[in-house]
Amino acid sequence: MKENTTVAVKIRVNRKSIESMTRQIANQLESLISTGAMAVGSMLPSERTLANSLDVARNVVRGSYDYLERAGLVQREGKAGRRVKAKTTRRKAAHKTAKKTARKK
Repeated sequence: MKENTTVAVKIRVNRKSIESMTRQIANQLESLISTGAMAVGSMLPSERTLANSLDVARNVVRGSYDYLERAGLVQREGKAGRRVKAKTTRRKAAHKTAKKTARKK
C-alpha cells in the first residue's frame, strides 16, 4: 500500500520574470524532486491547493504538472492526484523529449 503523504513545497513565482509561471513552477518542482526534497512516492499538492497558495490560475499549475508527467518525474494517481515516480533509466530521455516539446509550443 502506498503512503499518502503530501509534501509541503516551497515554491516562489516571480511575476516579473520573462520565464512563464508554468515553467517556473515546473523547474522548481523538478529541482525539489531531483535533490530528494520530494521523496519518491510522495504526493504533489493538488492543483487547486498549489494554485491558491501561489495566487495563480489553476491551469498554470496543471501545465506544470503535465510537463513533469511528460518528463517522467511524476505519475497521475487518478483522482488522488500526482505522485513522484521512482527513478528510472528512461527518465533522462523522457525529460529531453518533454523539453523539445515545450520549446516547440
